[in-house]
Amino acid sequence: MQTFIAAFVVFLLVFLAMGIGYILKKRTITGSCGGLASVGIEKACDCDTPCAKRQEAMAKAREQQRPDS
Repeated sequence: MQTFIAAFVVFLLVFLAMGIGYILKKRTITGSCGGLASVGIEKACDCDTPCAKRQEAMAKAREQQRPDS
């Protein structure tokens, strides 16, 4: 029972620290690895063509990758 209480207190302290960090910085938790795009996957669904929002994002990414001429 003591182990359970100690683990609960540790988790409670971690959540409290995360909450205080969010309140002070006003930032949400974000990933650090870049998602599926970092491993070369263009889309995450099984459909033949991505949705309009994803197509716009892919077009913007292609424009940013073009070298200035």
